[in-house]
Amino acid sequence: MKILIVALMATAGITFAGAASAQADLAQKNCGSCHALDTKKMGPAFKDIAAKYKGNASAEADLVAKVTGGKGHPAVKASKEDVTAIVKWVLMQ
Repeated sequence: MKILIVALMATAGITFAGAASAQADLAQKNCGSCHALDTKKMGPAFKDIAAKYKGNASAEADLVAKVTGGKGHPAVKASKEDVTAIVKWVLMQ
């Protein structure tokens, strides 16, 4: 039984790590020219964005609307689904 639990936890960890890596790749591809993980470029660092919105229940929806709406943020070519995945990853930083 313990082996099954450990195996399930390991599988979940690998799956989560793969999803986070995919989101990080999306962020780099679509946002990397203006943002970096922990340093300010043209735009704020992802970690600074996460800190600013920490504890804000509407942060995800607000950021997706801001990025896809083109108000206060340059237009993006990524789909709304990709933007949502990127925002979720940013808020986890």
